[in-house]
Amino acid sequence: MKGHDMKGHSGMTMNAASADDSASTKAFKAANAKMHQGMAIEFSGDADVDFARGMIAHHQGAIDMAKVELEYGKDPTQRKLAEAVIKAQEAEIADMQAWLKQHGK
Repeated sequence: MKGHDMKGHSGMTMNAASADDSASTKAFKAANAKMHQGMAIEFSGDADVDFARGMIAHHQGAIDMAKVELEYGKDPTQRKLAEAVIKAQEAEIADMQAWLKQHGK
């Protein structure tokens, strides 16, 4: 989108924990902040490399959020989904890390 500025996205005040946040909200905000920080990669100009590097942090964020669900969530359907997310995202992270290693990145 022309003119769209993402620089403030990861630093929005809604991501900052406040005293009245629940424990799960604080954990989700921390996971979100960590993910956005990890996704702030230095772009190489190689779409394949940049995709893998950015997605590793993105997938780790999904894992971290799924762990918050497992710690605080009660709904069996959501907990089952969180377990599946962790399994799938860990496998995909391993694939991307292996690809980067194979390609000397």
